[in-house]
Amino acid sequence: MKKIEAIIRPEKLQEVIAGLREVGITAFTVLQAQGRGQQKNTSGVYRGHAYSITLHPKLKMEMVVSNENVKPAVEAIIKAAQTGEMGDGKIFVYPVEEAYNIRTGSMDETIDELNR
Repeated sequence: MKKIEAIIRPEKLQEVIAGLREVGITAFTVLQAQGRGQQKNTSGVYRGHAYSITLHPKLKMEMVVSNENVKPAVEAIIKAAQTGEMGDGKIFVYPVEEAYNIRTGSMDETIDELNR
């Protein structure tokens, strides 16, 4: 099993979800986040005062998939989230050694069944 974390633009969420569904990935978590990488600061004016935005709104998607589903999931995220501009985001893939079902307390080996 692998855990995929994807940091994406908020406006790309629905496209990413649709892309993941196309490859059979339906179980994931979405969190609101703020951050920055190489994306430049932006500025604005509010009530006559100038301000600088150094942290940009992002979404963090997390999912655990079988080893076979990693490449299709990553490709689907890239295809749906890519604009070609700075700030498109990042994808991280981590190994997952074990998963447990809180309701039953037993080891959960149904990751593939969640994504069907």
